[in-house]
Amino acid sequence: MDLTLTEQQKMLQSAVHELRNHDYTKEAIVALDAGTQLPDLLWDRLASTGILGSLIPEDYGGAGGSLMDTAVIYEELGQGPVPGPHFSSGVLSALVLLEGGTEEQKASLLPEIASGERVFAMAITEEDYGWGPEFVRLVARERGSDYSLDGTKMYVHDATEATDLIVACRLDNGTVGLMLVDARRGGVAIRSLLGFATGLCEVGLADASVPRSALVGGGREDGWGILQRALLKALPVQCAYQVGGLAQVLEMSMAYSQTRHQFQQPIGRFQRVQDHIIDIVNHLDAARWTTYEALWTIDTRRDSAASVHTAAAVASEAYYFACNSAHDVHAGIGIVREYGLTLHTKMSRTLYDYLGGPRYHRKKLAAALDL
Repeated sequence: MDLTLTEQQKMLQSAVHELRNHDYTKEAIVALDAGTQLPDLLWDRLASTGILGSLIPEDYGGAGGSLMDTAVIYEELGQGPVPGPHFSSGVLSALVLLEGGTEEQKASLLPEIASGERVFAMAITEEDYGWGPEFVRLVARERGSDYSLDGTKMYVHDATEATDLIVACRLDNGTVGLMLVDARRGGVAIRSLLGFATGLCEVGLADASVPRSALVGGGREDGWGILQRALLKALPVQCAYQVGGLAQVLEMSMAYSQTRHQFQQPIGRFQRVQDHIIDIVNHLDAARWTTYEALWTIDTRRDSAASVHTAAAVASEAYYFACNSAHDVHAGIGIVREYGLTLHTKMSRTLYDYLGGPRYHRKKLAAALDL
């Protein structure tokens, strides 16, 4: 199993690194975290690189890259951590359409996702938060030639920046459907959820009418099955983003331990500080290699479920606990917004339960191993 990056992937990594250093500096991301809206110009520049179409086949206007190619991009973005709907739209929603969309849906939507003209967000979870079809209760009732959606979706990532939503709903036959919804149409209300997380929203749907053609896949199969197939590919990309965040947290902690002096010596000479940094190193290594193995199993068309769920559980916990250790290294300066560590702390909390928390993925791992 060769997990070294190819020359092409190294060039891709360098290009994204340059974009991040130019457009998404720490100061710019801190400003976004403080409530400044993402400028359209930044989104346009990010879209112009082709990042949003990395996973989308060339026939649909994308780059047709491998999952590892996309993970290289997201590991670099995670070092920011660069916020915005790039994952929600260019990875998760694109994969849902690729896995289950009709040919008409793919041909009309994927090129605009790849170009950034349309921005998608996935509205899956509800107030009774949980992952699994049993937690989808928002109702889609048939009304003539249309569907009418009623209910509320909670903890939706990036909905305020979306032009379109993919809404998980309960159809009349009891199955889960995935419905394409114009985020700016009547009957759709979106508001940001404030707190120690980033990019989360509430989406309310009140008698929102959508045509039958809006059902992903045309109702040929259960929407939850489509989502599960998409998640097996999207999860390692999210893990790569978390690995990038871990790498940056380690770099910040190492630099601080070497430059902050106490008792006439760098604090990095103290054993307890070294212990915290070693914890971060261990978390980074665990997340990186489980993530790379998951990517490798998918790109080489092996049975990937066990590897993916392992990586998802490990990376979420690693990012979370490494940020805790980093705050132990930094002490007071670590909570200053302008310093930048809290950007990762908030992101680690935001992503901890996104697409299923560690406990959920351990259960899925047990099922994949027939335990």
